Amino acid sequence: MSRTNFQDLLDAGVHFGHMKRKWNPKMAPYIFMEKNGIHIIDLHKTVVKIDEAAAALKQLARTGRKVLFVATKKQAKDIVAEKAAAVGMPYVTERWAGGMLTNFPTIRKAVKKMTSIDKMKEDGTYDTLAKRERLQIDRQKAKLEKNLGSIKDLARLPSALFVVDVQKEVNAVKEANRLNIPVFAMVDTCCDPTNIDYVIPANDDAAKSIAIVMDAVCAAIAEGTAERQMDKDKEAEEKSEGEAEAPAKKVRPRRAARKEAEPAAEKPAEAPAETPAE
Repeated sequence: MSRTNFQDLLDAGVHFGHMKRKWNPKMAPYIFMEKNGIHIIDLHKTVVKIDEAAAALKQLARTGRKVLFVATKKQAKDIVAEKAAAVGMPYVTERWAGGMLTNFPTIRKAVKKMTSIDKMKEDGTYDTLAKRERLQIDRQKAKLEKNLGSIKDLARLPSALFVVDVQKEVNAVKEANRLNIPVFAMVDTCCDPTNIDYVIPANDDAAKSIAIVMDAVCAAIAEGTAERQMDKDKEAEEKSEGEAEAPAKKVRPRRAARKEAEPAAEKPAEAPAETPAE
């Protein structure tokens, strides 16, 4: 796994925090200095934190688990949707539906409803409906697709959350904390890092900053997924080789097998010899 480049982060403006008057004192360990009333993030610590998060995400991907990306702010949604989809991970970029994690069975029902509408269109049932009914179904499908389309393949709760802007996605973080789901997040100088398991101190407002952090974590996920596939291929190859090398069992004739199966007949005990009379 390649290490994050300090200069690339600097060029992308990852070090720019918020104004001093808006800062959260709990972010003090990650602040390098103040310049013109703006806090500057210590990029040396950002590099370390990105690498830590990337290593953990790679391990999750290698074990086949899912990471849910959450970013509903305007400058982040398109970047997150594109990069998460590229590595086969679910994402939420429109609106965080309350209870998406804590009331997951209900969310799954809504996803199943969306799937059933797709089946109706495929088998021709949709075409037999009245125009008004079709219009209602289309509106319902569009709404579900917008809010839940990106998580339709999420059959179970995700193993981790990756959040851009923990202030805006506070409900997602709260639900993950309640269910003990680890949270990875880009945390700016105005945010509270207390409830975040893997803090990445970074500018969460600039598109370039979001893109470079997403590139790093998604590259790690892609590596983990590729290694998982390699492990699977290796196991399959070893299994096929083992089956080919296994010696064929000798087939015994039926008669011989039956003879061995029958218990040997017991011989009658010999009568004791009579002693001659004297």
